[in-house]
Amino acid sequence: MKSGFVSIVGRPNVGKSTLLNSLLERKIAITSDVSGTTRNIIQGIYNDEDSQIIFIDTPGIHKPQNKLGTYLNQKAYMMTEDVDLLLFLVDVEKGFGKGDRFILEKLKEENKPVFLILNKVDRIKKENLFEIITELSKLYDFKEIIPISALKGDNVLDLIKTIKKYLKEDVKYYEDDVITNVSRNFLIAEFVREKILHLTNKEVPHTVTCMVENYEDTGAIIDISVLIIVDRDNLKKIIIGKQGRMLKEIGSEARRDIEEFLGKKVFLETHVKTIEDWRDKEKYLIEFGLKEME
Repeated sequence: MKSGFVSIVGRPNVGKSTLLNSLLERKIAITSDVSGTTRNIIQGIYNDEDSQIIFIDTPGIHKPQNKLGTYLNQKAYMMTEDVDLLLFLVDVEKGFGKGDRFILEKLKEENKPVFLILNKVDRIKKENLFEIITELSKLYDFKEIIPISALKGDNVLDLIKTIKKYLKEDVKYYEDDVITNVSRNFLIAEFVREKILHLTNKEVPHTVTCMVENYEDTGAIIDISVLIIVDRDNLKKIIIGKQGRMLKEIGSEARRDIEEFLGKKVFLETHVKTIEDWRDKEKYLIEFGLKEME
């Protein structure tokens, strides 16, 4: 059996999490138009008859503006080291910019096979694609240059087939029924965080976090309680909204994703606290790299 680890790297908002979901044909990574959505290293396990590919979604590499940005960059760099192959994702609609060049220089240091993945090709004219491929191929000896649309799933199956050619015969790392390395509760909390980022229109920064406080499967329905934690009181007011409308909409939209993921009816309760009101402040600080773990 062919198997191996493949990291998806690139700038923020180029479609890394969307690509991971498309590769697995299942949503395990949240998406947002705002930089910094992906904060954790998420593995997605692809299985078929003759291969197992562990795809690794990484935070977008960018010029950090704060400790959180530095922390996320460090996480992303770590995931370029002990892997078999690197997928360097570029948004062709935005073009190849300084941020992409910076990442490419980092990837050159790794001495690993690099695929250049040109995403969002459905948003540019077909006649421009050949010119883009010609220009970018001069920058580095990419093993492959593959145009895709992660959102529409265009050419994703061909990408998988090409990746297999570069993997070696190896052990099977996960059982067939394992689709990710993160827990069920982590994914549920992330679905809620995604809706906050979508619905608050960038008013709420990425320091917002969510955690499942209660999960109880009663048979007919699953009761879930999710705590939303923010660092300032004014953010709490934004998330709750006038007469609680925003919080209700966040919960309603998140519940639909959670039900699809769990395959069962869900009763979802959400509530908001500031970090000062939350009993486990240390855990919050560690999560965002604002305090080193002992």
